[in-house]
Amino acid sequence: MGGAAAPFGAAVTGIGMVTPAGVGTEAAWERIRAAEGTAAGRVPALDGIPADVGCWIPEFDAAATLGRRKVWRLDRSTQLALAAAAEALADSGLDPATWDDARVGVVLGNGVGGTATWEKNHDVLRERGPEKVSAMLIPMLIVNMSAGYIAMEYGARGPNFVTATACASGTTAVGAARDLLRSGACDVVITGGTESCLTPSIIAGFQQMGVLSNRRDDPAASSRPFDAHRDGFVPAEGAAVLVLERPEDARARGARIRALVSGYGASADAYNATAPDPEGAGAELALRAALRDAGLGPDAVDHVNAHGTSTPLNDLAEARLIRRVLGDRPAVTSVKGVTGHALGAAGAIEAAVTALTVEQGIIPPTANLDSLDPAIELDVVAKAERTGPVEAAVSNSFGFGGQNAVLLMTRP
Repeated sequence: MGGAAAPFGAAVTGIGMVTPAGVGTEAAWERIRAAEGTAAGRVPALDGIPADVGCWIPEFDAAATLGRRKVWRLDRSTQLALAAAAEALADSGLDPATWDDARVGVVLGNGVGGTATWEKNHDVLRERGPEKVSAMLIPMLIVNMSAGYIAMEYGARGPNFVTATACASGTTAVGAARDLLRSGACDVVITGGTESCLTPSIIAGFQQMGVLSNRRDDPAASSRPFDAHRDGFVPAEGAAVLVLERPEDARARGARIRALVSGYGASADAYNATAPDPEGAGAELALRAALRDAGLGPDAVDHVNAHGTSTPLNDLAEARLIRRVLGDRPAVTSVKGVTGHALGAAGAIEAAVTALTVEQGIIPPTANLDSLDPAIELDVVAKAERTGPVEAAVSNSFGFGGQNAVLLMTRP
């Protein structure tokens, strides 16, 4: 008679980050830990629309990082992914020249694809005619190309795809990557998420929905998860990539294992296109599934890296979910107070941060949390980082369409 599969933890052996908090994992981690305010400002690409504040990465020089001959044919979302992947692979110590390329997969999360490329070429079409539209338009804008170009860069010929579950995309990707290792389909998976859609049409759409923060006169205080005076999210770009392997393979080659991805759960709210279930009933299914997958009970969770978008509805629904399933014991934080909300990349950035938290025993504070919403009955870390062993941590991600994805990470 069959039983439940034994828990399986995928080893995180490499991390790469390109975020508004910093270019490179060390720089991003340092600013996230400092939590001195949102890395937001006026975005030049948004000139002319009221909602012109976002978390962009002006210090990222794609040409210097990737080479001028390469970047012209890549949308910025793919440029960010390639830069993060290069750092993650270097961090892992793997050598693409020696691996079995048919056993290396790539799974990236992405929400909307190459919107900057699309908008630019739409203007060209209207102003100059179809003959002037770029022949590279389609491969630059379709969502799968971030994974495709990483495979081309490193000769990874295993399974290759992109997950598109809105703001849960990066988390869904890491969960899917772990399943490729557990099934035996791959020996190594390069995974994470990327997004760069700080473009007029996308941000105007969010503005019309009424979900963005109105603190345009004080960008540093604009994203304030769980705060009583939160008023919406701050859009961001960014990318994070994790290298996953089976633990025994990583140990055999003497690799550093930062954390284990030991549980994954996914579900749908089946409730509303853009609003979360107010009680988090759908998200609860994903959280409980992640716990079952890891073979852990709720009392084993020390930390929650929350989705924590800084919107009134999301933060309250998530807080109710965490309280109901995990109680008030776990220390909760949201990095979006610093990074803003990088949409399809958010879950990957937060997975990277959760792995660092588990590895180092450091829980970053939630930036701009000056007055905890009294309806949120959680231990939300604020003002200063908290240190101590983190044996198990949860990373939540939720998205439009009622998409829910949860990772559970443990110490190796």
